[in-house]
Amino acid sequence: MKILFIQTGGTIDKDYPKINAGYAFEIDEPAVSRVLEKSFSGFEFNVVSLFKKDSMDILEEDRLALKAMLLSTDYSKIIVTHGSDTMVETAQFVGNVKNKTILFTGSYRPQRFAESDADFNIGVAVGAINVLSEGTFIAMNGKIMQPETCYKHPGTGLFEIR
Repeated sequence: MKILFIQTGGTIDKDYPKINAGYAFEIDEPAVSRVLEKSFSGFEFNVVSLFKKDSMDILEEDRLALKAMLLSTDYSKIIVTHGSDTMVETAQFVGNVKNKTILFTGSYRPQRFAESDADFNIGVAVGAINVLSEGTFIAMNGKIMQPETCYKHPGTGLFEIR
């Protein structure tokens, strides 16, 4: 099995370097690379950074670039790391891509934080991509959901099925 991981940014990739006047975040190198380095992964993978944005700053042109990459890649199994605030919208925009299984995942806390959910969400996505067939899905909170039937609950922040 070969998996392509595409970084788009979001909390999963955030780092908070110290600056003169306090702290501000920046989108760092792909968190998935750090997660896979310490795992005993039994599959081939490639990690690419498409863009590094907070999901609230993602524009239609970014979504078009992501969809173009998904359409043009030879990989049939793809995991996109993305910020949770607009993950559903981007996954719906991408839609289903013929002969490809695409999972979107991210985290509520940066992967660099000790109590992050990043490793768990990436692991769920990798496990799910082994058994799912063609389609676009969201892997968050230990659930695999279709973007057309889920949402991020405004009160809890968790992804729910409608």
